[in-house]
Amino acid sequence: MTGEEGRGSYWPLFDLVVRTPRLELRLPREEEFADIVALVDGGVHDPGTMPFFVPWTDLAPDQRARATAQWLWGHRANWAPDRWTLTSAAFVDGRPVGMQDVGAEHFGAVRSVETGSWLGRAHQGHGLGREMREAILHLAFAGLGALEALSGAFDDNAASLATSRAVGYSENGEGRGPRREGSGRTVRLRIGRDVWESRQRHDIEIVGLEACLDMFIGPTSYPLHTWDPVS
Repeated sequence: MTGEEGRGSYWPLFDLVVRTPRLELRLPREEEFADIVALVDGGVHDPGTMPFFVPWTDLAPDQRARATAQWLWGHRANWAPDRWTLTSAAFVDGRPVGMQDVGAEHFGAVRSVETGSWLGRAHQGHGLGREMREAILHLAFAGLGALEALSGAFDDNAASLATSRAVGYSENGEGRGPRREGSGRTVRLRIGRDVWESRQRHDIEIVGLEACLDMFIGPTSYPLHTWDPVS
């Protein structure tokens, strides 16, 4: 048994991959954490703004590196079918360009997910943010049978809001969230299964889902599904 095979056997999420013609989403291996930290060190956003609720990019480099590793480890350690977050990295030509998360609570019952992402500044402006979002929505809707996907951003985060609208989200309310300056207005967005199906891409591939499907849904939920999960 090789190291990769052994890892997949006890944590099958390592074998889950979503591929598009431009990139692939998968869990980063621990030996790839340094590449992700280097990507963050190269910049994620204009330092004069703060697009995140938690201003993690403001941390000193050594603290940020530890926090990044802890964030990646933490979601794996605390995974449960009733509360999970898949912290996928987006890879282009084998190198990470950003992170694309999808998470849910009680997914087996409510079939609702929420997404979040960031992209290294060197890779912005080339359509990769949209490609990442369409890939994770394909996993949620085609693979897991989601009924809706939610997202949100501060109202001055034009790039994030434009990506959401471009893939079919519509506004679903507003609120306020903490940020570096204190707080700011947020825009909530939603895309339902009907809208996603009307725009569905057929050039996205999901590999390795069958072995970890119960980790997302829970074994008691299988009789409820009415879709054909992509293996």
